[in-house]
Amino acid sequence: MAKFLPRGGRTALALLVFGCGTIAAARAEPAPEPTIQMIDSFDHSLLGVMKNAGKLGYQGRYDELQPIIQHTFNVPLMTQLVVGSAWNDWTQAQRDQVTEAFFRFITSTYARRFDGYSGEDFVVDGERKSPNGAVVMTRLTRPNDTPVTINYLIRDNGEGTPQVVDVYLTGTISELATRRSEFGAVLQRDGFKGLLAALERKANGQAN
Repeated sequence: MAKFLPRGGRTALALLVFGCGTIAAARAEPAPEPTIQMIDSFDHSLLGVMKNAGKLGYQGRYDELQPIIQHTFNVPLMTQLVVGSAWNDWTQAQRDQVTEAFFRFITSTYARRFDGYSGEDFVVDGERKSPNGAVVMTRLTRPNDTPVTINYLIRDNGEGTPQVVDVYLTGTISELATRRSEFGAVLQRDGFKGLLAALERKANGQAN
């Protein structure tokens, strides 16, 4: 089961009656926001991985999730925000190395967290605007436990596509802030090489 802690669009048929005749007019409800559609698709993919977790194994889950996370998350921006001011002092090659390592770290984290299925489901509760972007609010429901709130902060990636830039577990705990604190200490102490090594260890499932 998941280790931490679905759909819009119906067509309404309006029947208008005038005298002895009837006119059927189809009135479509507003389409879901692209941000909600994206998270709904992401949740659906996670459920698929969870339901086949045993058959896939860790590596299979990782391989399934890799393109999904790449599409859903703005990993380059997330990496830059985690690194902070040191980002400006690095070469593009260094930025690319750390971004790729952070991407592997995110993917491996999801592959380990979503390692089974026990009747869980995801529910999208809507979207609200914030000064930092749109927040799509979801819940991971669990048959024998309380639901877990998982909110996604989403921004346009500069190319007209919405992507996730932060995830709030229990609705308030910023994954990005947690990682910035965790890896910022490593960066201050050990510099670029130390950060890269730490991300690689984390991606490979090593604690230190």
